[in-house]
Amino acid sequence: MEEEYTIRINESVEALFRTMEQRVSPEELAQIKAAYALASEAHRNQKRKTGEPYIIHPIAVARIVAEELMLGANPVIAAFLHDVVEDTTFTMKDIEERFGKDVAFLVGVVTKQKKEHYEMSRQLDNFKQMLDSLHYDIRAILLKLADRLHNMRTLDSMQPHKQMKIAGETDYFYAPLANRLGLYSIKTELENLSMKFRCPHEYNHMMRLLEQDRRQDKTTLDSFTDRIRTILSHLDYPVRVESTYRMPYSLWRKMKKTHTDFHHLEHRHFTNIIFPDGLPSTEKNTCLQIYSLLTDVFEEKPGGISNYLDNPKENGYQSFHVHLLSDHGKWEEVHISSERMIRNSKLGCTSSRTEDSIKRWIEKFRSVLQDIANNTQGDIFIDNVVSSFYNDDIMVFTPKGKPVVLPQRATALDFAFEIHSRVGEHAKYARINGSLCSVKTVLHRGDCIEIGCSDDSTPQPDWQDCVLTYKAKRFLRNYFAKCPRPHYHRCPLCNPMPGDEVIGFREADKTTTVHKRDCPAVIRLASQYGDSIVSVNFIGCPTILYPVAIHIKAVDRYHLLNDFIDCITNRLHLSIDRLETYTNDAIVNCTIWFEVHSFNELQDIIAHIGEIDGVDEVQQVKVEASNKTI
Repeated sequence: MEEEYTIRINESVEALFRTMEQRVSPEELAQIKAAYALASEAHRNQKRKTGEPYIIHPIAVARIVAEELMLGANPVIAAFLHDVVEDTTFTMKDIEERFGKDVAFLVGVVTKQKKEHYEMSRQLDNFKQMLDSLHYDIRAILLKLADRLHNMRTLDSMQPHKQMKIAGETDYFYAPLANRLGLYSIKTELENLSMKFRCPHEYNHMMRLLEQDRRQDKTTLDSFTDRIRTILSHLDYPVRVESTYRMPYSLWRKMKKTHTDFHHLEHRHFTNIIFPDGLPSTEKNTCLQIYSLLTDVFEEKPGGISNYLDNPKENGYQSFHVHLLSDHGKWEEVHISSERMIRNSKLGCTSSRTEDSIKRWIEKFRSVLQDIANNTQGDIFIDNVVSSFYNDDIMVFTPKGKPVVLPQRATALDFAFEIHSRVGEHAKYARINGSLCSVKTVLHRGDCIEIGCSDDSTPQPDWQDCVLTYKAKRFLRNYFAKCPRPHYHRCPLCNPMPGDEVIGFREADKTTTVHKRDCPAVIRLASQYGDSIVSVNFIGCPTILYPVAIHIKAVDRYHLLNDFIDCITNRLHLSIDRLETYTNDAIVNCTIWFEVHSFNELQDIIAHIGEIDGVDEVQQVKVEASNKTI
């Protein structure tokens, strides 16, 4: 067995040396070999959980760095040495003396720091340590992703609870990070490996469904792709046509999101049309030429185009997507891409993009991380990082055509805060593609949004549940932290408000619930737990509104409804939330929902409406408990 391991190790490391020999200097290759020799010596007597020699892991990580991420000499050297300081007697000083400060920095970032007391938790502190490395260099994060990828590929040997810990970290943190870096293939593999170990039964079930789908659709899909090849065969350049099935995790997530079963899920696969680089025409013109030829033959789905050429995703993804109706009556998703686009999708931020574009991306990442670090603590830090950078994104536009990138499922409120905090603070309504909408409306890619503001419009408590971006979350959190906090909970049965005759009941958790004195619930509690009844001073606050409803019965006449509205909105300057009215044999029954600051204000309104000509009776009716900040 040892001999088999030796052969396997030698073959693997020699393959790596051959790969790096093509793109590094002889001196750098010598350093890479020296790093392997040191790692081999340091881990000589160590075994993995599988029983294999430990050196297999550093070699595998180095090969991912070299072959899949296409990085240079120092990251490969650091990959060989990434566990040396953590697991052996060698120190960071040893690394720096032999291989320099750059390698030592990279090794230091991926070395877990052992502390007596962690700022958040060991896991969260390690996440933060890695993210902090972006202040200097993105290669450290890529090295950590390579390490995590190989650990996930070999997770079978771990105990179930360890698998859950590592797979949970991967799904929550590392896979979205890979996505944001544009490393689509690594992100996809990490997601699916995580699902495999977190939810093995669901994963295996999805794999069976996919395999069954492949067999059933093979004939029709082959017919569709063959027809595409025939249509494009007269082009002056060769194209590749490939059908790709989406992975279990992607389909499972879409099933959960759309509440659809597997067999009714659209676009379980897509067809890639890939053309070569270096053609005389621009990539965009080539995509449009292919698109034109296809739509001369196939019916195109209305609104079925996604142009990621002019508006790439935040992670740099580019392609031209269109939906075509096949001869078998199914809408087929088709991606038209160049070889460069496919390569970039694999290599992400390490691909052949310009230094300036990478620098701008890192600067944005760095500035937001610093802002989050300065304004949040503990596990909220990581949650805010996740919400800010690790979502799929959409591009929307201002009325002047300025693009704004937001997380998928972001709302018009997120857009407003992205424009400026003052716009978000005073947002009252939105116009999305010309249609009047609530500011809580979820946005879609390509939407054009205009925000209507008003000085008397201020954030509402439920806004915090309707935003995704860190900028919006931070503003709202700070805004409501400055608002006066109610000292009591209101009983949801009797809905007391300032000015009512109230009493308090001290709960088991030491909080106090305020009840009206005639509330059946507090009467019962007083008879059973009398010692918990306490006096309360339930004082109103000018920024708190309480929902109420009144029912009016009156004799119908001209302008009656207008008088009701005038009394509430013009005389007392309150907004009406809802109004229902019907007339039967000249008798009007009208219910109005609005919000007041206190019981006395409600009584004032009831008195004023009672004086309106034709009104016979006015009384308060029950509404659900809530309170609204203005």
